[in-house]
Amino acid sequence: MEIVVVMMVVLMINGGALGAAPRKAIDVPFGRNYAPTWAFDHIKYFNGGSQIQLLLDKYTGTGFQSKGSYLFGHFSMNIKLVAGDSAGTVTAFYLSSQNSEHDEIDFEFLGNRTGQPYILQTNVFTGGKGDREQRIYLWFDPTKDFHRYSVLWNLYQIVFFVDDIPIRVFKNCKDLGVKFPFNQAMKMYSSLWNADDWATRGGLEKTDWSKAPFVASYKGFHIDGCEASVEAKFCATQGKRWWDQKEFQDLDAFQFRRLRWVRSKFTIYNYCKDRVRYPAIPPECSRDRDLF
Repeated sequence: MEIVVVMMVVLMINGGALGAAPRKAIDVPFGRNYAPTWAFDHIKYFNGGSQIQLLLDKYTGTGFQSKGSYLFGHFSMNIKLVAGDSAGTVTAFYLSSQNSEHDEIDFEFLGNRTGQPYILQTNVFTGGKGDREQRIYLWFDPTKDFHRYSVLWNLYQIVFFVDDIPIRVFKNCKDLGVKFPFNQAMKMYSSLWNADDWATRGGLEKTDWSKAPFVASYKGFHIDGCEASVEAKFCATQGKRWWDQKEFQDLDAFQFRRLRWVRSKFTIYNYCKDRVRYPAIPPECSRDRDLF
């Protein structure tokens, strides 16, 4: 009996009894899960489609989307961002539904002048309402090598990961009157585009087209989700998939410590702490543990 108690304490200290990391992503070729959406000639393929590049020039950017729509799951991409002077550019990786009151889960990488750090902006739209921006500096140079950016989405929480480190949690707070994405199937999207009216220092830094084409590289293309029609409001296997299980309803202790590390060291903007925009604390913020 004493041995069992000791083992339970050790598990709780290490976080094993409270939650679990997402399953390991499975890297597949681009064409397995995705198709181009616009400016097809600005996408280049390598190694049989196991790696691609998106190109942005003064004429157009480009993008792609998932072939299927999904209600919950685990989605990830290995991305190497635009190197050098990337001011004005945005590389986006996001989930989005199709109707006017859309749901959306965003990674947006905001370019910068050479030598300045990339800013990663995340946002969550529910029922057509966004304005939940958070921004961090990445703790590595995302232009030197590929890094994995992931979303775990279930009925209980949305978790944003960078190289398996949680950088943000958005909990289901429907009981507090906050909408949560749960009944609109979403597609995965990614794009490289010019946004120099806002992306770098609020639009003060403009895109230097003499540096074009700007190139973002991708590989991995992992999707492990419950595929559904665009109109679906419920997934046939809901409650039965690995991400629906109890250990994925919250972060474990180790993950929470990593989230605190990101919050304390790298966060540069958090809407939960913006008293100009939100004199009253948005109700989801305390449950998301985004006030520390």
